[in-house]
Amino acid sequence: MQLWNGKTLTVILLSALLLGVLYCYISQSYRVVSLGSVWEEITADGSRTDVVTVTPWLAPVVWEGTFNPVLLDSIYKPQNISVAVTVFAVGKYVMFLKDFLETAEQYFFVGFNVHVYVFTDQPTKMPQVKMGSGRQLTVRSVPSSKRWQEISARRMELIQTLIEEKLRNRTDYIFCLDVDSKFHGRWGTESLGGLVAVIHPGYYRDDRSQFPYERRPQSRAYVGPGQGDFYYCGGAFGGLLQEVHQLAKTCRSNFEADAKEGIEAAWQEESHLNRYMWINKPSKVLSPEYLWQDFKPRNAEVYIVRFSGVVKNYAEIRPNV
Repeated sequence: MQLWNGKTLTVILLSALLLGVLYCYISQSYRVVSLGSVWEEITADGSRTDVVTVTPWLAPVVWEGTFNPVLLDSIYKPQNISVAVTVFAVGKYVMFLKDFLETAEQYFFVGFNVHVYVFTDQPTKMPQVKMGSGRQLTVRSVPSSKRWQEISARRMELIQTLIEEKLRNRTDYIFCLDVDSKFHGRWGTESLGGLVAVIHPGYYRDDRSQFPYERRPQSRAYVGPGQGDFYYCGGAFGGLLQEVHQLAKTCRSNFEADAKEGIEAAWQEESHLNRYMWINKPSKVLSPEYLWQDFKPRNAEVYIVRFSGVVKNYAEIRPNV
């Protein structure tokens, strides 16, 4: 009886300690840069104490220095996993394809089976890019649009259809990435998870109240005051095929239902994605290393930029700006 009481007391104390740590974290208003010494006590390997490396729901936040790439590759390589990538190059955005594809060959899941699906309205303008062993490129034609918002909004529909028609029972993971970006460093097995989100580089130092969520309750992308976790990029997300399929299907359905009522969310698919990931927590969160912005100087906690949006003139490339 005394032994049982002792074990019970230990469990209670450990639970209280964990809740206390999580409370300290939540009180930071979801900033990703550590603001206190609490993280020096709970960082798993002691390698990063300047940033938050775990979410309140205990999903890892991946930064340089928080994983062993050699060990992870050795675990996944024998599994012969396959990774699909979707990228949309519509209108003048086709100009970004060459850099995207060439840098992906250098840094994205090097040594693994990768199939890139390019959606474009200009298949004749596809650049010639040599694909490595085990890597494929498929072009899928899509109609052009007079509004860039419509191009953005249709991505969820096209991703859903691709999974249903081509990828089921053939592909393990899928990542959906913006074409007006390029790789600068490794993006590999450390990014794998059930549902994977990337923290937006423009807001990761901000208080949650500053996040540009859709704030109109009439929209199905609505995230109210005091709600939400991090602010995630619409330009990079992924995970297991079935998880991304559910995300795409839900976001598409909500977007179309909003459209029937004359509502367009503040940031189209990104707004709906943030709503979805607030309700359905990602099992892995990638730091802003995984989609930085080239016009921004790199902050001290960002040791490496792996993938970034290139500098561009939106008035030149977007049809209705």
